[in-house]
Amino acid sequence: MKTLADIHKIAVLGAGTMGPGIAQAYASGGYSVTMWTRSAATMEKAKAALAKQLETFVQEEELSAEEAEIILHRISFAATVEEAVAGADFIQETIVENRDAKAALYEQLAACAPPEAILASNTSAMNIFEVVPEKLLPQQIICHWYAPPQLIPLVEVVKSEQAPQAYAEIALELLKKCGKTAVLMKKFIRGYIVNRLQQCLNREVFYLLDNGFCDAEAIDLAAKASFIPRACVLGLCKRADFGGLDMTANNYKNRSYTMPEHGDELPETLQALVEAGHLGIKSGKGFYDYEGTNVESLKAKRDKQLFEVFRLEKKFLEDPV
Repeated sequence: MKTLADIHKIAVLGAGTMGPGIAQAYASGGYSVTMWTRSAATMEKAKAALAKQLETFVQEEELSAEEAEIILHRISFAATVEEAVAGADFIQETIVENRDAKAALYEQLAACAPPEAILASNTSAMNIFEVVPEKLLPQQIICHWYAPPQLIPLVEVVKSEQAPQAYAEIALELLKKCGKTAVLMKKFIRGYIVNRLQQCLNREVFYLLDNGFCDAEAIDLAAKASFIPRACVLGLCKRADFGGLDMTANNYKNRSYTMPEHGDELPETLQALVEAGHLGIKSGKGFYDYEGTNVESLKAKRDKQLFEVFRLEKKFLEDPV
């Protein structure tokens, strides 16, 4: 049975939004990484993204210039899927969230992936275990990352029913070696942990907005000044322990909260923004107005603040309450 010590080469398939950050993380763990992407233009963008990401880590004093150069040199690019996965011990798929595209890629992998390699999908919206050819299911797990993956610590891990538990455990160890906070899910559910929690929050956010209880700025300020920083220390379940589970139970018994009706329908506020072409920073306007703002500078400021937040959170994770 494969062990962590058997993992040397990692293939990252897909070099769009998530690929460069994931490749950086694996290379930071000391692994040789080969990336593949369908488009030459995307490949060039990925190379530029890797250089920029590592430059940011140097500026934030998370890496020395020499360490960043070593990490960059661990990452190579392949022209074909077959070339990328040749000799790979761990294969991370992170292509577009399109069922047909993923099915086509996995058909290729069924013909060329090493039979002893662990296959991991980054899918966020589909049950990949229904897409993968049956032949590959004993090798298949999910490692679900969050953007930007070089900064966000969390990766959710879940295995197929046919894959051995050891494969999930190897993935947890591998991700920890790469500086990630990996969590194991006992079985698959669409949305995993955090996306499901976020969707519940979104339901309430749009209920409050659609019904005129407050505006977006009030919601953001209230969240940042209360449960979000508290969660950095206590999480969600331990917070209930500290508050008293009897109080939590009473909230249910007293019906102090009722779920909004029609919560699964497209919210009016969201529909109006999208129909108006207000898609967020990429269009210059969303809940907030970004017109005249240098988007790249804004993203850089976001990343700098994320570095600060996750440095503090790392301290809390290492010495939990």
